[in-house]
Amino acid sequence: MPLDAPVATRVAALNNRYKHHGATAVLERALGDEEVGKIALVSSFGAESVVLLHLISVMARNTPVLFIDTEMLFAETLAYQLELTERLRLSDVRVVKAKRNDLFTRDNENILHLHNPDACCELRKTEPLQRALGEFDAWITGRKRYQGKTRQTIDFFESEADIRIKVNPLAHWTSADLQVYMTENRLPRHPLVAKGFPSIGCAPCTTRVNDGEDPRAGRWRNLPKDECGIHFVDGKLVRNTGVAA
Repeated sequence: MPLDAPVATRVAALNNRYKHHGATAVLERALGDEEVGKIALVSSFGAESVVLLHLISVMARNTPVLFIDTEMLFAETLAYQLELTERLRLSDVRVVKAKRNDLFTRDNENILHLHNPDACCELRKTEPLQRALGEFDAWITGRKRYQGKTRQTIDFFESEADIRIKVNPLAHWTSADLQVYMTENRLPRHPLVAKGFPSIGCAPCTTRVNDGEDPRAGRWRNLPKDECGIHFVDGKLVRNTGVAA
């Protein structure tokens, strides 16, 4: 199917073809298929990010990796990003940030997250990422179905508002699968995981998680918010909109 075919049509065909395959086959398809197009991995270099980063390093370490630096991240995340980039020999890691003028006019005192966390995520995450993704036809995410109610039905391939394809190779992996992969490949863990942070975002909006809580309970605690917004288009969560091919 040509690259100029509708995104939703290509997504439906890809999901139908790969519905019984595993993460490795899906990722290899995404990296090498003209039907998917020019692709990048978007990584937070968070608690579970090393799995996809390692897979990319084995398959095609020159794949562009987009790292959103909100300038409110934990120091440990910034150090971990540098460590993994060097250790995995990733050759095209691109640090994505908000424009300086935007920060000056909309969050000059760095307190926007206190009274409007959605606007802060829009400024520091969503807008910079969308600019960075402008040259790509598809992007790879680390989302998994077990990560919460908004992710329970995600497929390997999704249509992002008919703009580009979103690829979720680890959609069906469990937390145990990830831990086994990290252990077997002797991959370094994010240093905050051992301190009670199983899901890591910006420092002001991430807290420790207590035993028995959902792994993402520490993200925007006590707020009616569980996504940063990079998986939203026009304020709505993007779900698979593929149609039968």
